[in-house]
Amino acid sequence: MKLNSIGLNADKSKELSNDLNTLLANFQRYYQNLRGIHWNVKGKGFFDLHVKFEELYTDANAKVDMIAERVLTLGGIPQHTFEDYIANSKVPVGKNVSKDEEAIRLIVDSLKELLIIERRILNASDEANDEGTNAMMSDFITEQEKTVWMMKAWLAEEI
Repeated sequence: MKLNSIGLNADKSKELSNDLNTLLANFQRYYQNLRGIHWNVKGKGFFDLHVKFEELYTDANAKVDMIAERVLTLGGIPQHTFEDYIANSKVPVGKNVSKDEEAIRLIVDSLKELLIIERRILNASDEANDEGTNAMMSDFITEQEKTVWMMKAWLAEEI
């Protein structure tokens, strides 16, 4: 078994960097959705939602950077073109979303897709003994599950 420079199985690290690139593509679409709803939201909840959406897109932007840097740490090359993002993402596109409820549903639906990918990476990173990726996924999952709960509470819906 060939080890990379951080002591992990090189083949498993390559697979993980590919999975992380998929996550990166999906996070980029999520980030763009958040920017769009931040700009376009209208209605009586504008002031609160405008601030909340900025908080979420700032956090998503930081996570994009963390994911890309983890890809590099594992020896991969982070995707960085819109073409790659479009081809490799399942997060729904939120075009011209201005209604508060539609915006919140877009966030919930997007986070669901991200959580599916993150859980897959969490399991793979555990099997690869990759604590760095594992810890990052665990932190992302914990934060996003709480965000989903809060958004569902705003919608007055059960988890």
